[in-house]
This record gives sequence, C-alpha cells and structure tokens, in this order.
Amino acid sequence: MNKIIYILICALAINASGCNKLKDFGDTNVNPATTRNLVTAALLTNTLSELGYDPSYYADYNFGQGFYCQYFSETSQNMYSCYVSNARSPMDKYSGPLYDLQNIININSDESRRAETEVYGTNANQIAIARVLKAYIFWVMTDRWGDIPYKDALKGNPNVAYDTQESIYKDLIKELTESVDQFVTPDIQVKGDIAYDGNTEKWKELANSLRMLMALNLSKQYPGETEYAAIQFNEALNNPAGSISENTANFKLEYPGGSNWINMFYGMYAFGGTIGESETMTSLLIDTIGDDERQMVFGSDMSGAPSIKGVPYGRNSSYTNQWCQENPDYCYAFAPAYRTETSPFYFISAANVLLARAEAADRGWTGENTATLYQEGIAASFMQWNLEAPEPGYFSKQNVALGVSGTNLKQIATQQYIAYYPDGRNGWNTWRRTGWPVLLPAPDAENNPKVIPRRYMYGAEDYSFNPKGLAAAIEKLGPNGDKMDSRVWWDKEE
Repeated sequence: MNKIIYILICALAINASGCNKLKDFGDTNVNPATTRNLVTAALLTNTLSELGYDPSYYADYNFGQGFYCQYFSETSQNMYSCYVSNARSPMDKYSGPLYDLQNIININSDESRRAETEVYGTNANQIAIARVLKAYIFWVMTDRWGDIPYKDALKGNPNVAYDTQESIYKDLIKELTESVDQFVTPDIQVKGDIAYDGNTEKWKELANSLRMLMALNLSKQYPGETEYAAIQFNEALNNPAGSISENTANFKLEYPGGSNWINMFYGMYAFGGTIGESETMTSLLIDTIGDDERQMVFGSDMSGAPSIKGVPYGRNSSYTNQWCQENPDYCYAFAPAYRTETSPFYFISAANVLLARAEAADRGWTGENTATLYQEGIAASFMQWNLEAPEPGYFSKQNVALGVSGTNLKQIATQQYIAYYPDGRNGWNTWRRTGWPVLLPAPDAENNPKVIPRRYMYGAEDYSFNPKGLAAAIEKLGPNGDKMDSRVWWDKEE
C-alpha cells in the first residue's frame, strides 16, 4: 500500500476532534501521566475510534491478516501476499488504547476521584466497558503473536514477563465474565461511547459474544464437550444478558465522513490503494458456493459495475501489474455503495455469533439446533449488507447443505470465513483453527518454508527493550522459534 495512505490514516487519527460524532473526544494530546484532569469520555472515544483507524490495526487488513486469509490480493508493490517478513512489535498498543482503558479503570476505582469522574457515566459501567474493550484488544494481540506481556503490563516496567497465551485467554474470559456482572442500571449514561451510545445491555451482549468466540478459538486444545472451552461457551450462551443475535446489536464503528473520519476502504481508494478482492474469494463465492449474492457487496470493478474477476493471489508485482492492465474490470474490495465515506466497519456481528453457535451445536457442546442457527447466521450475514435473506434453495447447494450432526465443520467454517469479511484477523483465525476453506500458499511466496504465515514475529523493539522476557516467550514457540510458520498455543498441530 502507498505510503501516502499510511500517512493519511495517521493524520486522520490525530485530527479526529473536529467530527461531530466524536464530540466527547476532549483533549487527547494531554499525557495521562502528568495530569489529574482526565476526561474519561475522551479516553473511551479515542480507544473506540482507534479500533478502526489506528495505523497498526488498519495495516493488519492490508499488510497482513487480510492477505494471509486471502480476502485480498495486491495489485502492485506485492509484498504481504507474498509473505515478506511480518516482524512488528505489539508495544504501540500498550502506550495507546490499552493505557487509556487502564486509566479509565484506575480513575473510576479511585475513591478520591470517583465523584468527579461520574459525570461521564456511572463508575461501575465505565469500568465494565473498559474491561470488555481491554479484553478485545488483548485478544487481537495474542492471536497475532502468541505470548505477550499481560498480567504485569501497563505498570511502567519495561522488563515485564511475557505471559503464556493459555493464561491470557483464560484471564480474558474471566474479565468478560466479571464485566457482565459489574454492569449496573446507570444513574448517568456513559459518555464518549461511539459504539453503543452507553447502552449497557448491548455491552453485556458483546461481552458474552466475545467469550463464546474466544472459547471456540480454543477448540483445538479443548475439543471435548465436557472440557474447558465447551464449559465456557455454554456459560456465556446461557447467561441471562444474552449475546448478539440481531444486526441491530452488531459491534461496529460508524464514520461521520467529511474531512476527518472516513471509512478506511474509501480512504484507501481515494488515495490510490493497491489492493483488490482476491481470486480466492471470488472463486469461493461464485464457483464453490455458487453465485452467492454477497459478491455484489464484496467487490466491483473500477467503475463500480458488478465484477466477479478476482485478482490472482500471491503473485509477484510484475505478474499482477501486467494482469491488471489486461483485466481492467478486476474486483476492487467492496462495491462503491459499501465503501463510502460513512460506511460502517464491523468488528463482531450477529452472523459471527450465530455461526459460532451453529458450530458449537454441531460439535455437541450445546443442545441447540445446528441447522437453525446455521441458516439464521447466513441470513444475518446477507442482511448485514442490506441484501435479502437467501432463498431456501441456497441451503441445499452442494457446498452449503449440512450433513448428519457432527460432520459439518467444513460448511460452517466456510460460512464463518465469508461472514467475517473483511476482518482479516478472524478470517485468518477461522482458517488456522479449522483448516477451512482450503487455502494454498502464494505461488510467489518469499518466505522459507513457503507456507502461509501462522503468526506474527516479534519486532526489533521487543528484542532491544525486553530481551529476557522475550527469550522465554520464544523458547515456548518450539524449535522454529520466532518465525512466521511457528504456531501460537491454541493453533495446535493436529
């Protein structure tokens, strides 16, 4: 991707305060360590806004995971779909959104400051929202790298230990469980919440949904119906607060548009972005599934006309440069109507949760009906993009129809993969966890061995500033060490 796009994203993140949607932003340039006059509403807004516009988060759709799961192909300057080194440090998250969230928790927990802070929302609810968001961000991070600083992070110690992914996952699930119970009927609605506008019921649904998705991610380590993952999934499923089951409760970021905050795909193409929808994706929707209408949303040609011509995946620049010249009707990522300045970006949707429940039922983890949830999840995915729910005949297609109970991972995981588009991390997670859909390595891969990366490598900063903690984490990765083809703990080789 062009450097100018990366600069644009950084500039947008810095200049967000001019947007009406973010009116509670406050002064985010004040160092939280040097003042007691923190506006917790501003910290919350800043954190939420960075989920969609933080440069490292944005880059992971275009530089990394969106390519690794083959949602996208590069049309020039081909690097990431050919698996160049992905060494990057997770440390920017600690000094940015995680620190903001920890400040929200600390201030609202401080007896001497609770009263002054409650003007931005009932203290318990501010803390609970911050805990849910911390869990989400740490989940994103540990899925990329594996072991990272966690328990003793955010305490100012540069030599902090790297916690195991197993311990991180289990504590994240604990945090989500406790946060649901921490929410109270608000005396003052939480301000600065640009996701759910202070609606505590939706935050509880999100927390339970994240808990189920995290539990399902552990299905390689704990496959049995009486093991840890199934137990946690069931407890979240049966929590009285419920989970996300309607698109009205989707966890998403809505952009107000204008000169400051715009949809990332709109911004990318406005400044000459060099990615397209991959041939892997178009082939799956049009050929394998069979004329899936979501293709009308996921891609279009340069003019905005419908296209099913995906860009060849994992080829070098000289190949794709020539191919794109010869095929000017290739697919851009998203049709124009779905990448306007104000188009939303989805993080967790009803389709994701319903399809997770369908898989859990098929595994025998729950007593729910697999087919019902499967069809509801697919319908929710269509309707998320303003499409009509598929006709009954869709569910009888060869690669969509379910078989006998316990044999449907291929079909369910494939629909999960489609429903996560364009969220590269969860698409990558689905493939790493289930092996579906079948993805072939890039023909022009530059890594050795030439396989699809299964994790991010640690960055130079990690080696420089905390060599002792990092060495222990690398040792647990096994004989390959800190390599792209090493596996994080939950990605157990089977």
